[in-house]
Amino acid sequence: MKGSHSAHITHEPPREAQARAPLTVRDIMSTEVLVLDPDVTLRDAVELLSARHITGAPVVGAGRVLGVISANDILAFEADTPGVPTERPEQSEQDGPEEPEEEEWAEELEAPGAYFNEAWSDAGADVGERFQELQGPEWDVLNEHTVEEAMSRGVRAVSPDMDVAGAAAYMLSQRVHRAIVLDSDNLVGIVTATDIMRAVADGRI
Repeated sequence: MKGSHSAHITHEPPREAQARAPLTVRDIMSTEVLVLDPDVTLRDAVELLSARHITGAPVVGAGRVLGVISANDILAFEADTPGVPTERPEQSEQDGPEEPEEEEWAEELEAPGAYFNEAWSDAGADVGERFQELQGPEWDVLNEHTVEEAMSRGVRAVSPDMDVAGAAAYMLSQRVHRAIVLDSDNLVGIVTATDIMRAVADGRI
């Protein structure tokens, strides 16, 4: 009687269970980045941000990222700038609604760069709504000041090879909903809370 032989069968784990490489910032970042010069007027910055339907952009001078200008930065700067009229020229004191005082504006606005009062609460906010109060006398004031005066100077940056979970944790800790993507000090893109949420919605994370 010949000896019996047993067969060893290897079962491959389900495809879903196989480890997959973590999604990186490079996989979800935007590479077409609007870059603003520090000498651009705030009025021009508002027009550029509105045209792109974005709420912020990096500020680059002499080949170096200097900071970020956001809708919140511009609105807060406008609120704190002395000499901004509080009444529209076409309104009289008797027949027009009173505009809030500058101090009231300042109290209602977020401080520059102070996002995440609720986690990513303004991600995807409409830029037109943010700037709707800047179409009157304030509009001319913005023409007299530059991006450099209003921008947030702290550069929040991540590496393109950082995993998305790490980038999200970093953005939360810094209370920002966008981060510059730098590769060896070179600006290669920008990643936002919306990019991360889109990846989650698409089942990529």
